[in-house]
Amino acid sequence: MAVRVLIVDDHPLTRTALSSLLEQSSFSVVGEAADGAEAVDRARELRPDLVLLDLSMPGTDGLEVLPRLRAAAPESEIVVLTASGTEENLLAAIRGGAAGYLLKSEPPERIAEFLEGVVKGEAALSGSVARRLLERVRVGGDRDSAVPASIASALSARELEVLLLLDEHLGTDEIARRLFISEHTVRSHVKHLLHKLGVSSRREALELLARERA
Repeated sequence: MAVRVLIVDDHPLTRTALSSLLEQSSFSVVGEAADGAEAVDRARELRPDLVLLDLSMPGTDGLEVLPRLRAAAPESEIVVLTASGTEENLLAAIRGGAAGYLLKSEPPERIAEFLEGVVKGEAALSGSVARRLLERVRVGGDRDSAVPASIASALSARELEVLLLLDEHLGTDEIARRLFISEHTVRSHVKHLLHKLGVSSRREALELLARERA
């Protein structure tokens, strides 16, 4: 079945171009919104598989609306598509629950490829954005809370979130509440991250994390 997408951008021409691009791939654009308030209403009504979200919009900007979107449609993956590649916006979006962060300067076919990857649980980060995020993970926080690049480079942004919450000894239900997603989605992310890390259990994943930090 086609992946159902909600496009949130205040520029009609951008929405039209994105809609045309996605309809040529394995996506079905089920709705559009021009601002944050409309985005929340449409997400709650349509329950899309994927929300493509611009950051710069009138009224409530994308960063402010992110947690509201996740609460309105917890099963939806949210990918930021913006012209701003600043570290501040990147980190705020990832902390806010975005499953990806893409720049509008990406070639159109790459945007479609990235979004297809998100549906499969893969990373959706423009190259320059990914490099900045990985560098921040390498040097950010204290040694016991950072994720080594050897692990971070293998996982999507959402999988990194889940791994760090597992490292806090949270259960599936607690992770689901923290990330505003279902327990089924948490288990799916855990399954994907275990496979990517080449381990068979949460305990082995945390042991690997501890070894790489040493």
